[in-house]
Amino acid sequence: MSGVTLSLAGKVALITGGSRGIGAEAVRLFRQAGARVAFSYRRAKSAADALSRELGGPENCLAVEQELASPEQGRALVEATVRHFGRIDVLVANHGIWPPDDAPIATMSESQWRQTLAVNLDSVFGLTQAAVAEMQRQKRRSGDAAGHIVFVSSTAGQRGEANHADYAASKGALISLTKSLSSELAGQGIYVNCVAPGWVETDMSAPALADPVTSAKIFATIPLGRVARPTEVAAPILFLCTPWAGFMSGEIVNVNGGAVLAG
Repeated sequence: MSGVTLSLAGKVALITGGSRGIGAEAVRLFRQAGARVAFSYRRAKSAADALSRELGGPENCLAVEQELASPEQGRALVEATVRHFGRIDVLVANHGIWPPDDAPIATMSESQWRQTLAVNLDSVFGLTQAAVAEMQRQKRRSGDAAGHIVFVSSTAGQRGEANHADYAASKGALISLTKSLSSELAGQGIYVNCVAPGWVETDMSAPALADPVTSAKIFATIPLGRVARPTEVAAPILFLCTPWAGFMSGEIVNVNGGAVLAG
């Protein structure tokens, strides 16, 4: 009797922000599931190169240095993936920025607002546009199910976050984008879903979690009493891209320890 498997053998996945945190764990899980993976990084070259080597080198796991702050840069990353592997079956838009200092809306700089939306939303538009176009071409050639897209949003995109309106707005937009694109693309065999993490042990959240006062407030809002490990977010991302999630599209999967009981 064989066990249950989450197989993506023969598939190619592009995972943004893949050199650390949730992204790195997703890269590992997708490779374990048999996919070839391209992932982007911005500055962490040594970590990205080490991850590529760990998972079979560029022929199986390609690290791509790519700034993601515009639609053009998003499209360029998809093009690099297709040029290297010949196709794309999965897009995981995981990258993002969260300016850590509180910025009340009355004093938030326009440059901060524009930078957050450029990275967290504008680049996702370019990534998605290019990936969908390629998936549609592949479907016309083969007739198979075209592909999967998973956006990584946040609890902030559902309930808001005081003094971080730029981040919450960008992540809320990904939730709306998920629902819009699912309605548009499901009939073409392109599944679009979203994972919305709460607090996770990552470099981005480290300053807040290291502060005793802030961390106490954070833990008080999480029924499970702890923050997530990156793998606990990466695993649902993988699941959504397998046949076991074959009747799920347009869903917002909460991974937050019970902190936000909203869909």
